[in-house]
Amino acid sequence: MKAIRIKEFGGPEAMSYEDIDAPSYEASDVLVKMEASGVNYIDTYQRTGLYPVELPYTLGLEGAGIVEQVGEQVTQFSIGDRVAFCGIPGSYAEYAKIPEDRLVPLPDEVTAKEGAALMLQGMTVHYLTQSTYPLKQGDRCLIHAAAGGVGLLLIQIAKLMGAYVIGTVSTEEKAALAKEAGADDIILYTQADFEKEVAQLTDGKGVNVVYDSVGKTTFEQSINCLSPLGYMVLFGNASGPVTEFNPADLAQKGSLFLTRPSLFHYIADQESLRKRSQQVFQWVKEKNLKVRLEHLFSLADVQEAHRSLEGRKTTGKVLLIH
Repeated sequence: MKAIRIKEFGGPEAMSYEDIDAPSYEASDVLVKMEASGVNYIDTYQRTGLYPVELPYTLGLEGAGIVEQVGEQVTQFSIGDRVAFCGIPGSYAEYAKIPEDRLVPLPDEVTAKEGAALMLQGMTVHYLTQSTYPLKQGDRCLIHAAAGGVGLLLIQIAKLMGAYVIGTVSTEEKAALAKEAGADDIILYTQADFEKEVAQLTDGKGVNVVYDSVGKTTFEQSINCLSPLGYMVLFGNASGPVTEFNPADLAQKGSLFLTRPSLFHYIADQESLRKRSQQVFQWVKEKNLKVRLEHLFSLADVQEAHRSLEGRKTTGKVLLIH
């Protein structure tokens, strides 16, 4: 089968499109014929070695497809079922081997492309807004990278929860997309100081929570945007990791909370995985959540997909189509 492999850490050119053996599956595994694979920043972190993996390695942690074969102990899925998954390596390939308890059924109302796009980013939005900091009516939140894959979904659910949403973006085009998703106010961080703008927009009160996937370049100012007892939710590091921080600053700036969550701890067991994914799919079915599918690449064009993502040339979700 065709797959995307890395044999050494590096840039997009470190990925190769090659033939490898189809994965052998155990008694409790399901072999999935991939239809779409999600491209996420974590893939680039693994490719560069920021998040080290054992080499050689097949990239990709998210996707959707059709059940091709099932192990003898599998009871929840049958050949031909439509399924989706995240958190299991190897989705940048024609086939993926997934343990039965890490697979979820895909409703008829949700396409394979939507399923692949929503597993990691949709459930990230779910845990951010329902668990890490449960948004409630009247909360004020700041969302960085508001026109990105997570950002556009996060805006929609924050509004569904009744929050006032400020988004930061880099261009007028992205500002229009974030507005269309429901953001109340948009800050072009390339033209204005977002810390000062947040203060002005909130009459100096600040926000209850900052959802920050950017990291190094936004971290310090993001903390300064918080109200007393506010939550700094750092869930990514697209601009690089935050390496220097004094926890005493949290006390001085209002007894703030800082957390660095990861989706995989929020879906560690099958019950949590099923509950969160089903709620995300329900949002789609009820038309409360719409995923933007604009950037579709073939598996062979994975290098271009990564360059587009890292170059901030994309809005919404990036997918590899099989």
